[in-house]
Amino acid sequence: MSDQPGMPSAPAGASVTDGPPPGGAEPVVARTREELHAARRGLTDGDVAVVMTMGALHEGHATLIETARQRAAHVVVTIFLNPLQFGPREDLSRYPRTFDSDMEICRRAGVDLVFAPTPDVIYRDGDPGVRISAGPLGNVLEGQARPGHFDGMLTVVAKLFHLTRADSAYFGQKDAQQLLLIRRMVRDIDFPVKVVSVPTVREPDGLAMSSRNTYLTDSDRETALCLSRALRAGAAAAAEGPSAIRRAARTVLVREPLALIDYLVLVHPYTLEDVPEWYRGEALLAVAGRVGTTRLIDNLPISVGPNGGALEVFSDVDSAGA
Repeated sequence: MSDQPGMPSAPAGASVTDGPPPGGAEPVVARTREELHAARRGLTDGDVAVVMTMGALHEGHATLIETARQRAAHVVVTIFLNPLQFGPREDLSRYPRTFDSDMEICRRAGVDLVFAPTPDVIYRDGDPGVRISAGPLGNVLEGQARPGHFDGMLTVVAKLFHLTRADSAYFGQKDAQQLLLIRRMVRDIDFPVKVVSVPTVREPDGLAMSSRNTYLTDSDRETALCLSRALRAGAAAAAEGPSAIRRAARTVLVREPLALIDYLVLVHPYTLEDVPEWYRGEALLAVAGRVGTTRLIDNLPISVGPNGGALEVFSDVDSAGA
Protein backbone atom coordinates (compact mmCIF):
# COMPACT_ATOMS: atom_id res chain seq x y z
CA MET A 1 0.00 0.00 0.00
CA SER A 2 1.48 3.36 -1.02
CA ASP A 3 1.52 6.27 1.39
CA GLN A 4 -0.59 9.28 0.52
CA PRO A 5 1.12 12.62 1.16
CA GLY A 6 -0.35 14.83 3.84
CA MET A 7 0.44 18.16 5.41
CA PRO A 8 3.55 18.61 7.59
CA SER A 9 3.41 19.75 11.18
CA ALA A 10 4.76 23.23 10.52
CA PRO A 11 4.33 26.47 12.42
CA ALA A 12 2.41 29.36 10.95
CA GLY A 13 4.37 30.94 8.15
CA ALA A 14 6.55 27.88 7.51
CA SER A 15 6.27 25.94 4.28
CA VAL A 16 7.66 22.64 3.11
CA THR A 17 8.85 24.43 -0.01
CA ASP A 18 10.95 26.97 1.89
CA GLY A 19 14.72 26.80 1.37
CA PRO A 20 17.24 25.97 4.10
CA PRO A 21 16.36 27.87 7.27
CA PRO A 22 18.95 30.19 8.72
CA GLY A 23 20.11 29.49 12.27
CA GLY A 24 17.25 30.28 14.61
CA ALA A 25 14.47 29.54 12.08
CA GLU A 26 11.82 26.96 12.89
CA PRO A 27 12.38 23.55 11.28
CA VAL A 28 9.43 21.71 9.83
CA VAL A 29 8.43 18.83 12.14
CA ALA A 30 7.08 15.63 10.60
CA ARG A 31 5.68 12.87 12.79
CA THR A 32 4.13 10.58 10.19
CA ARG A 33 5.36 9.07 6.95
CA GLU A 34 2.88 11.24 5.03
CA GLU A 35 4.16 14.42 6.66
CA LEU A 36 7.77 13.39 6.03
CA HIS A 37 7.12 12.65 2.35
CA ALA A 38 5.35 15.98 1.85
CA ALA A 39 8.13 17.94 3.56
CA ARG A 40 10.89 15.99 1.81
CA ARG A 41 9.42 16.83 -1.61
CA GLY A 42 10.18 20.48 -0.93
CA LEU A 43 13.91 19.85 -0.49
CA THR A 44 14.78 19.81 -4.16
CA ASP A 45 17.41 22.52 -4.67
CA GLY A 46 20.53 20.63 -3.64
CA ASP A 47 21.67 17.55 -1.78
CA VAL A 48 20.11 16.40 1.48
CA ALA A 49 22.04 15.21 4.54
CA VAL A 50 20.57 13.24 7.42
CA VAL A 51 21.69 13.08 11.05
CA MET A 52 20.05 10.19 12.90
CA THR A 53 19.56 10.50 16.66
CA MET A 54 17.61 8.93 19.51
CA GLY A 55 16.97 12.33 21.05
CA ALA A 56 18.54 13.78 24.20
CA LEU A 57 20.67 15.92 21.91
CA HIS A 58 23.89 17.48 23.16
CA GLU A 59 26.79 19.41 21.66
CA GLY A 60 28.11 16.26 20.04
CA HIS A 61 24.91 15.99 18.03
CA ALA A 62 25.08 19.71 17.34
CA THR A 63 28.53 19.23 15.83
CA LEU A 64 27.20 16.49 13.55
CA ILE A 65 24.37 18.76 12.43
CA GLU A 66 26.61 21.77 11.92
CA THR A 67 29.08 19.71 9.88
CA ALA A 68 26.24 18.45 7.71
CA ARG A 69 24.91 22.02 7.40
CA GLN A 70 28.29 23.21 6.08
CA ARG A 71 28.44 20.54 3.39
CA ALA A 72 24.85 19.96 2.28
CA ALA A 73 22.09 22.20 0.96
CA HIS A 74 19.53 20.71 3.37
CA VAL A 75 19.71 18.87 6.69
CA VAL A 76 17.18 16.39 8.05
CA VAL A 77 17.43 15.26 11.67
CA THR A 78 15.62 12.15 12.83
CA ILE A 79 14.66 11.82 16.50
CA PHE A 80 13.56 8.27 17.19
CA LEU A 81 14.15 6.21 20.31
CA ASN A 82 14.49 2.84 18.61
CA PRO A 83 13.22 0.00 20.82
CA LEU A 84 14.99 -2.64 18.70
CA GLN A 85 18.36 -1.40 19.97
CA PHE A 86 17.59 -2.06 23.63
CA GLY A 87 17.80 -5.41 25.36
CA PRO A 88 15.31 -6.49 28.06
CA ARG A 89 17.61 -5.32 30.87
CA GLU A 90 18.75 -2.09 29.23
CA ASP A 91 17.72 1.50 29.84
CA LEU A 92 14.96 2.20 27.31
CA SER A 93 12.47 3.27 29.99
CA ARG A 94 14.85 5.76 31.60
CA TYR A 95 16.52 7.02 28.43
CA PRO A 96 16.23 10.85 28.55
CA ARG A 97 13.43 12.37 26.48
CA THR A 98 14.07 16.07 25.89
CA PHE A 99 12.19 17.02 22.74
CA ASP A 100 11.90 20.76 23.49
CA SER A 101 15.63 21.19 24.07
CA ASP A 102 16.34 18.88 21.10
CA MET A 103 14.33 21.22 18.90
CA GLU A 104 16.24 24.22 20.21
CA ILE A 105 19.51 22.61 19.12
CA CYS A 106 18.00 21.84 15.70
CA ARG A 107 16.72 25.39 15.43
CA ARG A 108 20.06 26.88 16.36
CA ALA A 109 21.91 24.67 13.86
CA GLY A 110 19.62 25.56 10.95
CA VAL A 111 17.95 22.18 10.43
CA ASP A 112 15.36 22.12 7.66
CA LEU A 113 13.28 19.14 8.72
CA VAL A 114 12.91 17.07 11.89
CA PHE A 115 11.37 13.61 11.59
CA ALA A 116 10.15 12.54 15.06
CA PRO A 117 7.98 9.43 14.65
CA THR A 118 6.61 7.06 17.26
CA PRO A 119 7.44 3.33 17.10
CA ASP A 120 4.10 2.49 15.45
CA VAL A 121 5.01 4.82 12.57
CA ILE A 122 8.36 3.14 11.95
CA TYR A 123 7.19 -0.40 12.71
CA ARG A 124 3.67 -0.38 11.32
CA ASP A 125 3.04 -4.07 12.02
CA GLY A 126 4.67 -4.09 15.43
CA ASP A 127 7.87 -6.02 15.98
CA PRO A 128 9.33 -6.42 12.45
CA GLY A 129 9.54 -9.96 11.14
CA VAL A 130 12.43 -9.07 8.82
CA ARG A 131 15.53 -7.32 10.15
CA ILE A 132 18.99 -6.43 8.89
CA SER A 133 21.64 -8.79 10.28
CA ALA A 134 24.92 -7.24 11.37
CA GLY A 135 26.70 -10.55 10.74
CA PRO A 136 29.97 -11.53 12.45
CA LEU A 137 31.06 -7.91 12.96
CA GLY A 138 27.95 -7.38 15.07
CA ASN A 139 28.78 -10.21 17.46
CA VAL A 140 32.03 -8.86 18.92
CA LEU A 141 32.85 -6.04 21.35
CA GLU A 142 29.57 -4.14 21.86
CA GLY A 143 27.67 -6.88 20.07
CA GLN A 144 28.91 -9.47 22.54
CA ALA A 145 27.85 -7.29 25.47
CA ARG A 146 24.52 -6.34 23.86
CA PRO A 147 23.19 -9.27 21.77
CA GLY A 148 20.92 -8.14 18.93
CA HIS A 149 21.75 -4.46 19.43
CA PHE A 150 23.39 -3.96 16.05
CA ASP A 151 20.68 -5.85 14.16
CA GLY A 152 18.16 -3.41 15.64
CA MET A 153 20.37 -0.44 14.86
CA LEU A 154 20.97 -1.41 11.23
CA THR A 155 17.28 -2.17 10.71
CA VAL A 156 16.19 1.31 11.72
CA VAL A 157 19.08 3.02 9.89
CA ALA A 158 18.12 1.19 6.70
CA LYS A 159 14.49 2.24 7.12
CA LEU A 160 15.46 5.85 7.76
CA PHE A 161 17.73 5.88 4.70
CA HIS A 162 14.72 4.84 2.62
CA LEU A 163 12.27 7.22 4.29
CA THR A 164 14.47 10.35 4.23
CA ARG A 165 16.05 9.61 0.82
CA ALA A 166 19.19 11.38 1.99
CA ASP A 167 22.26 11.80 -0.22
CA SER A 168 24.64 11.72 2.75
CA ALA A 169 24.51 10.67 6.40
CA TYR A 170 26.65 11.94 9.28
CA PHE A 171 27.67 9.75 12.21
CA GLY A 172 30.04 10.26 15.12
CA GLN A 173 33.35 8.46 15.49
CA LYS A 174 32.48 7.83 19.14
CA ASP A 175 30.23 4.94 18.11
CA ALA A 176 33.00 3.36 16.07
CA GLN A 177 31.54 -0.14 15.70
CA GLN A 178 28.16 1.29 14.74
CA LEU A 179 29.85 3.49 12.14
CA LEU A 180 31.77 0.54 10.70
CA LEU A 181 28.61 -1.57 10.43
CA ILE A 182 26.65 1.21 8.74
CA ARG A 183 29.44 1.65 6.21
CA ARG A 184 29.48 -2.09 5.53
CA MET A 185 25.70 -2.19 5.13
CA VAL A 186 25.78 0.73 2.71
CA ARG A 187 28.47 -0.97 0.64
CA ASP A 188 27.17 -4.53 0.84
CA ILE A 189 23.52 -3.68 0.07
CA ASP A 190 24.32 -0.76 -2.28
CA PHE A 191 22.54 2.09 -0.55
CA PRO A 192 23.00 5.26 -2.62
CA VAL A 193 24.21 7.33 0.33
CA LYS A 194 27.57 8.74 1.38
CA VAL A 195 28.51 7.98 4.99
CA VAL A 196 30.57 10.72 6.64
CA SER A 197 32.36 10.31 9.96
CA VAL A 198 32.69 13.24 12.38
CA PRO A 199 35.32 13.25 15.16
CA THR A 200 34.25 12.50 18.72
CA VAL A 201 33.20 15.61 20.64
CA ARG A 202 34.45 15.76 24.23
CA GLU A 203 33.72 17.68 27.37
CA PRO A 204 36.50 20.05 28.53
CA ASP A 205 37.69 17.34 30.95
CA GLY A 206 38.02 14.80 28.11
CA LEU A 207 34.87 12.76 28.71
CA ALA A 208 33.27 11.77 25.40
CA MET A 209 29.87 13.41 25.06
CA SER A 210 26.98 10.97 25.44
CA SER A 211 23.31 11.20 26.31
CA ARG A 212 24.03 8.67 29.07
CA ASN A 213 26.44 11.06 30.79
CA THR A 214 23.37 12.55 32.49
CA TYR A 215 23.13 9.34 34.53
CA LEU A 216 26.54 9.93 36.14
CA THR A 217 26.87 11.32 39.65
CA ASP A 218 29.73 13.74 40.34
CA SER A 219 31.87 10.91 41.72
CA ASP A 220 30.91 8.62 38.81
CA ARG A 221 31.98 11.29 36.37
CA GLU A 222 35.38 11.60 37.99
CA THR A 223 35.78 7.83 37.76
CA ALA A 224 34.66 7.81 34.11
CA LEU A 225 37.55 10.06 33.11
CA CYS A 226 39.85 7.04 33.32
CA LEU A 227 38.45 5.89 29.96
CA SER A 228 39.63 8.90 27.98
CA ARG A 229 42.88 9.06 29.98
CA ALA A 230 43.60 5.45 29.06
CA LEU A 231 43.03 6.18 25.39
CA ARG A 232 45.35 9.17 25.47
CA ALA A 233 48.02 7.13 27.26
CA GLY A 234 47.76 4.43 24.62
CA ALA A 235 48.04 6.97 21.81
CA ALA A 236 51.14 8.46 23.42
CA ALA A 237 52.82 5.06 23.14
CA ALA A 238 51.79 4.51 19.50
CA ALA A 239 55.32 4.81 18.11
CA GLU A 240 56.41 1.79 20.19
CA GLY A 241 53.88 -0.62 18.73
CA PRO A 242 50.71 -2.47 19.72
CA SER A 243 51.96 -4.05 22.97
CA ALA A 244 53.11 -0.69 24.28
CA ILE A 245 49.77 0.90 23.37
CA ARG A 246 47.78 -1.78 25.19
CA ARG A 247 50.11 -1.72 28.20
CA ALA A 248 49.98 2.06 28.59
CA ALA A 249 46.19 2.16 28.37
CA ARG A 250 45.72 -0.78 30.73
CA THR A 251 48.01 0.80 33.33
CA VAL A 252 45.65 3.78 33.58
CA LEU A 253 42.56 1.61 33.92
CA VAL A 254 43.88 -0.64 36.68
CA ARG A 255 44.48 2.44 38.82
CA GLU A 256 40.72 3.09 38.90
CA PRO A 257 39.06 0.16 40.69
CA LEU A 258 35.58 1.75 40.59
CA ALA A 259 35.46 1.40 36.81
CA LEU A 260 34.43 -2.13 35.82
CA ILE A 261 36.04 -2.58 32.40
CA ASP A 262 34.34 -4.85 29.86
CA TYR A 263 37.09 -4.65 27.28
CA LEU A 264 40.14 -2.72 26.15
CA VAL A 265 41.17 -3.60 22.60
CA LEU A 266 43.45 -2.45 19.84
CA VAL A 267 41.90 -3.70 16.60
CA HIS A 268 41.96 -3.20 12.86
CA PRO A 269 39.41 -0.47 12.05
CA TYR A 270 37.62 -2.48 9.34
CA THR A 271 37.78 -6.06 10.66
CA LEU A 272 37.79 -5.46 14.44
CA GLU A 273 40.45 -8.15 14.74
CA ASP A 274 43.27 -7.66 17.23
CA VAL A 275 46.31 -6.20 15.51
CA PRO A 276 49.54 -8.25 15.84
CA GLU A 277 52.75 -6.89 17.27
CA TRP A 278 54.29 -6.31 13.85
CA TYR A 279 51.31 -4.23 12.67
CA ARG A 280 51.88 -0.67 11.49
CA GLY A 281 49.08 1.57 10.27
CA GLU A 282 45.72 2.76 11.45
CA ALA A 283 44.04 0.97 14.36
CA LEU A 284 41.15 1.48 16.74
CA LEU A 285 41.83 1.66 20.47
CA ALA A 286 38.46 1.06 22.13
CA VAL A 287 37.28 0.71 25.71
CA ALA A 288 33.98 -0.04 27.40
CA GLY A 289 33.04 -0.31 31.03
CA ARG A 290 30.50 0.34 33.73
CA VAL A 291 30.74 3.29 36.07
CA GLY A 292 28.13 3.14 38.80
CA THR A 293 24.97 2.03 37.00
CA THR A 294 26.01 3.47 33.63
CA ARG A 295 27.78 1.68 30.80
CA LEU A 296 30.09 3.90 28.78
CA ILE A 297 32.13 3.43 25.61
CA ASP A 298 34.95 5.43 24.11
CA ASN A 299 37.58 5.00 21.42
CA LEU A 300 40.43 6.69 19.65
CA PRO A 301 41.69 6.15 16.10
CA ILE A 302 45.46 5.69 16.25
CA SER A 303 48.31 5.55 13.80
CA VAL A 304 50.63 2.77 14.98
CA GLY A 305 54.35 2.97 14.26
CA PRO A 306 57.03 5.62 13.82
CA ASN A 307 55.58 9.11 14.17
CA GLY A 308 52.35 7.46 15.30
CA GLY A 309 49.75 8.94 17.60
CA ALA A 310 46.10 9.85 17.89
CA LEU A 311 43.95 10.58 14.83
CA GLU A 312 40.62 12.38 14.70
CA VAL A 313 39.07 9.94 12.24
CA PHE A 314 40.37 7.27 9.90
CA SER A 315 41.89 8.38 6.61
CA ASP A 316 39.09 7.36 4.21
CA VAL A 317 36.15 8.61 6.28
CA ASP A 318 34.52 10.45 3.39
CA SER A 319 34.41 7.51 0.99
CA ALA A 320 30.91 6.21 0.37
CA GLY A 321 30.35 2.95 2.17
CA ALA A 322 34.05 2.42 2.95
